[in-house]
Amino acid sequence: MSSSRLINRNVMADNGRTSMRLEPELWHALHEICHRETWSVGDVVRQARQICPDSGRTSAVRVFLLSYYRAAATEQGHIAAGHTPLARAVAG
Repeated sequence: MSSSRLINRNVMADNGRTSMRLEPELWHALHEICHRETWSVGDVVRQARQICPDSGRTSAVRVFLLSYYRAAATEQGHIAAGHTPLARAVAG
């Protein structure tokens, strides 16, 4: 029987302390965003719940993380990060 890769951590959210289970890579992405934006994990949880009010907390955070990085992967986000324009990068 294989063990789950999910990591359970306590976070502070609107209603006090709660727990979330995420993959290690998503915890890393969450903390990377918090550091970059000077947000707390609770700030991200609140924003995620506003974006996906009908989803569970953990699901909403996953969608928020994906949305954050997808926005950065646009042509404008790619150039703002100082990377090669996507069209040129794909063309080789």
